[in-house]
This record gives sequence, structure tokens and C-alpha cells, in this order.
Amino acid sequence: MQSVRVAGFFLFALVTTLTAAEPFRMPYQCTEGDMDAFGLTCTMEEPCPVFLELASAEAAGGRMMVAGNLHTKNVTMFGIVLASEDSGATWAEAHERIRTAALEQIEFLDLQNGWIGGESIDPLARNPFLLVTNDGGRTWRQKLVADDTKYGTIAQFHFDTPSHGELVIDASQRNKVRQELYETMTGGESWELKQLNNAPIRLKNARGPNQGSMRVRPDAAGGTFVVERGGGRTWDRVASFDVHVADCQ
Repeated sequence: MQSVRVAGFFLFALVTTLTAAEPFRMPYQCTEGDMDAFGLTCTMEEPCPVFLELASAEAAGGRMMVAGNLHTKNVTMFGIVLASEDSGATWAEAHERIRTAALEQIEFLDLQNGWIGGESIDPLARNPFLLVTNDGGRTWRQKLVADDTKYGTIAQFHFDTPSHGELVIDASQRNKVRQELYETMTGGESWELKQLNNAPIRLKNARGPNQGSMRVRPDAAGGTFVVERGGGRTWDRVASFDVHVADCQ
């Protein structure tokens, strides 16, 4: 599907207006090229459902963002970033879909500087990366943590200034723990390995997905992911997204 860049966003379909009771459905049309690329064997009789999984949500000023992926039962297809500038009434894709990638934690230090962690999954998790923005999430650029092929996932990361941050890669295999601590002085443009450890590394002040002022949670009864804003025991619904988005056949 062709993408069109409009006002800082990549639109893969017309932006959908939501009501409180109407979930948003991610636009996706499965092509023969996608089925070949992802090794899918799908038929009319036995289609391959495509699902949306949202991992985290965050706000930067008046802009809300969620990150996650599109996947089948066995294959991660695309990492996605969605953004809303009208309190969740409409959403658009803020970055081109990233093939075979899963996006997870979002962190904003201020109204301009933010990061999203992710990795490629094909089928093993490898080549962890960050999406970096310096304009409040209007545009993003993808930066690998390591130049060489690296197997593992981003366990956590945290920035305390626009330039300085730390990141932990979990490269554990089976029952053997292996974590790697990296540091950046360039806002995530480049990273330096600082420590290897056979025990979990904990970053000071790091937080996991959904530990800020926004969160996403699955609603099994409704077949949706719900985006909420608030904190503590008080959370207000912002929007919801259908889990099942399409079928490859």
C-alpha cells in the first residue's frame, strides 16, 4: 500500500474519527508480496488472521503516541507508531511501518526529545534499535544500538538529558542470563558498550511501558486494545483499537 506524507505523518489510509464506543481499525491489506515475504501459507478456506498488538503509550504536550506491531499467529510483520493531536479523536501513522520489527517502550524527556525502543524479529529477536525524535514526535529516525548483528531485545532504557542515556540489552539464551549496558552521549545516535553482566542490570529511574501518564491495556471481552490517560487508580479512556485487523488469504 502506498504511503503519503502529510504534515509530518505517513498516512496509509484516511484518518478515522473515533467516538467513545467506536474502536479504530488499523488499515492493512494483505498482498501476495507480503505473504511471500513473511512465508505465510494462507487460503480462502484457512486464512491467516493479522492482529494488532500495542505495547506502550506516551504523551508529549498535545500529542499522544502509541507503539506496537502487526503480526500473525507466528510472524511479526510490521512495527507501527500511531499519533494523535486531538486527544485521541483521530490517529495517523507517524513513521513508515518497519518490516519484521516490534516496537515497545516510549520515553519522552520533554516536549521535543523522545525515543521508542524496538528490535527486528525474524524469527529471533536481533538488531535492537531506537527511533529518535527531536521535534515532539513529528518525525523519527531509526538508529541501531550496535553496528554488527546483535541478538537480543532492549530490556530497558532511560535518558536523563537530551544527549545522555543508558540502555540495557537482554541477550540471554535459555537459562543463561546475559545483559549488556550501553551508554550514549549523542542522544541515541551512537552507543558505547560499558558493561557485561550475567545478572539483570537495573537502570536508575528507568520505567517500563505504561508506567507514565498514559497506558494501553488489552480488553479481551471487546477484542480491543484500550488507550487510557491518567494515573494511580484514575484512568480515562482515550481511544480503542481492534485487535483483529485483517486476514491474509
